[in-house]
Amino acid sequence: MDHSRAPILDALAEYQRLGRYGFTPPGHRQGRGADRRVREILGDALACDVLATPGLDDRRSLGHRLGEAESLMADAVGADTAFFSTCGSSLSVKAAMMAVAGGDGGLIVGRDSHKSIIAGLVFSGVQPYWVTPRWDAERHISHPPSPEQVREVWERYPDAAGALIVSPSPYGTCADIAGIAEVCHERGKPLIIDEAWGAHLPFHDDLPTWAMDAGADICVVSVHKMGAGFEQGSVFHVQGDLVDRGRLQLCADLLTTTSPNVLLYSAIDGWRRQMVEHGRELLTAALKNAARARTELARIPGIEVMEEELLGVEASHDLDRMQVLMDVSATGATGFEIVDWLRENRRIDLGHSDHRRVLATLSMADDKTTIDTLVDALTAWRVQLKDPEPHDIRLPSPRELQLESVLRPRDAFFGPTVAVPIEEAPGRIAAEQVTPYPPGIPVIIPGELVDRAVVDYLRSGLAAGMNVPDPSDPELRTLRVVA
Repeated sequence: MDHSRAPILDALAEYQRLGRYGFTPPGHRQGRGADRRVREILGDALACDVLATPGLDDRRSLGHRLGEAESLMADAVGADTAFFSTCGSSLSVKAAMMAVAGGDGGLIVGRDSHKSIIAGLVFSGVQPYWVTPRWDAERHISHPPSPEQVREVWERYPDAAGALIVSPSPYGTCADIAGIAEVCHERGKPLIIDEAWGAHLPFHDDLPTWAMDAGADICVVSVHKMGAGFEQGSVFHVQGDLVDRGRLQLCADLLTTTSPNVLLYSAIDGWRRQMVEHGRELLTAALKNAARARTELARIPGIEVMEEELLGVEASHDLDRMQVLMDVSATGATGFEIVDWLRENRRIDLGHSDHRRVLATLSMADDKTTIDTLVDALTAWRVQLKDPEPHDIRLPSPRELQLESVLRPRDAFFGPTVAVPIEEAPGRIAAEQVTPYPPGIPVIIPGELVDRAVVDYLRSGLAAGMNVPDPSDPELRTLRVVA
């Protein structure tokens, strides 16, 4: 296929060249009706915000612009089919879950899943059969489940419709996808990989193996995370004959907007072309920058750049070294304190922090200047650190974190509920999820039996700066439980 083409971008350029005008949404008419102060900030983005149909294409989409762009994406990465989503991988993974197990089915799911997957369980009514992640109790960090763990769950629940695993994790750690795919395919069942953090993986051999190459049946990626798309741009890829693609498309149509944003489509389309033409070169440079960042950050006293600690038989199968995870516990400070200081004093934002770690996500956009800025900022933070405030976060054991699942998430969420003081929640069945964010992995899921250790962990974490945005009471004075 001709990857020098970008059908959606080309159609947008043609729309502007022809001077098309639509008596249709969007009402700002490519910025004509927008407030001057809005135009000053958004600029050309408004001119590119046009209706998909009729607009970029005609009322019946006879130009097949979107279809061509999706075919080019599938060809670029070696998938059979690709679908674009403008509602993020949060929508894409829900559509995949519904297509594989919707109705009254069950799905083998890693318990280290993102909150969007839990939302998919609530929407669909799918029964989760949990796979416990491997746990490093000393460092209080989880690793993706092993093929053996997935096999054990399949043996307990042979009627499950498929399996869903997150890889890479938000830390860049990766599961043995090939091994897990083999376990699933022995049973003739599909494997879904939530690879939201892995859009770049198909385009360089020194990155972890991409899910499609490892045998996954559906792979969901977020182009905005490790690619060059706008926020909410997502693609799900499909291969093989274990997933009904027509059903998948129908499930996506049930969830998606009827007003897709052409800006998001265009950015996905252009990024695919960029990766085919220049991806290896760009990612080679990015990996060299990441290696230098790791070396220089590791020189800062008290900062441990994690790498070998994340890999091994009882840890992760592979690691995306573009994700620079730093253990800062030796400094006595929390990750929460560090990211707050960097934002306030150096105008730098880091995506993830917890009680002992911070994470710098690097991309092909970074260069010597941005790496130097990060190293200088963390060095300055370390120099000014004198006597960090002690924190008293209650860290539960792996056993205490493994809550018992009593009800389907859908039944617990939509059934009769009551808000109780958090001190009275242990022994009750949760009716909402509680998720430190980022990275967005729920500690409590609807349908699970709450225990005292998890409540103590969340309350002490909040006191130390943890962000828990999704419960109805974000300060966790109360928790919604099954009535």
